[in-house]
Amino acid sequence: MSDLSLQLGPGILGLLGPNGAGKSTLMRILATLARPSAGQVTWNGVDIVKEPDALRVALGYLPQDFGVYAALSAREFLAFLAAVKGFTGADAKARIESCLSLVGLSDAADRRLGDFSGGMRQRVGIAQALLNDPTLLIVDEPTVGLDPEERMRFRHMLTELAGQRLVILSTHIVSDIEASATAIAVMSAGRLRFHGAPEKLLAMAEGQAWEWTLPAEQLTDVRSKFSVCASLRRPDGVRVRVISADRPHPEAQAVSPTLEDAYTWLLGADAVAH
Repeated sequence: MSDLSLQLGPGILGLLGPNGAGKSTLMRILATLARPSAGQVTWNGVDIVKEPDALRVALGYLPQDFGVYAALSAREFLAFLAAVKGFTGADAKARIESCLSLVGLSDAADRRLGDFSGGMRQRVGIAQALLNDPTLLIVDEPTVGLDPEERMRFRHMLTELAGQRLVILSTHIVSDIEASATAIAVMSAGRLRFHGAPEKLLAMAEGQAWEWTLPAEQLTDVRSKFSVCASLRRPDGVRVRVISADRPHPEAQAVSPTLEDAYTWLLGADAVAH
């Protein structure tokens, strides 16, 4: 990972990139679980590599490989983690109940975690990350394996939690951040390729997205020549959406890019440049 510089404030930062882009490494550095080989990371002016506790007291972290003790209830599990974080007695109980309520698990708090769905376990993960009422909340690939309804509920929950917090949402699923991110950072091959408002990335990709309907037998050839963002079978053929700097077919019509289109265009342009 190199040539990466970010200055962040309250809101939701959507950190996008393909698998292997370096997102999880960056998250581990920001969570003080890994040390950068070069450069500096500061929190309110304090170098967290030299003084990690300055950030840890304000940090909530949901790692990609978050695990639970299946035999414990959600309330018991959070009580254990509250004790690890130094909460005891009435303070611990109050924080646990508050976090369970925030993630919508109050009614299921005494059920075994082994009986929870994937989405419910992820909500427990967010609850444990919120125990210390953090001002920096980091969630790494939180919706992998969730069904569409659980993914939507999770996105809405993060939006509600943002407020005055900085929430960093690392993912390779564009729809996870499309409706909620106030800023986007795109990583590829360990480098930062874009940082800014979603609208800026959309403007950069203007004129790059095209749609037309083609015979089904031509789809393989189109896929070999262009980045195909979507294909939909219809009675008259296949409706395709592709990324191209020039009109890819005489019948192709330019369309306004979605964030998925813009992301695909950026990674394609990056691949050509490198």
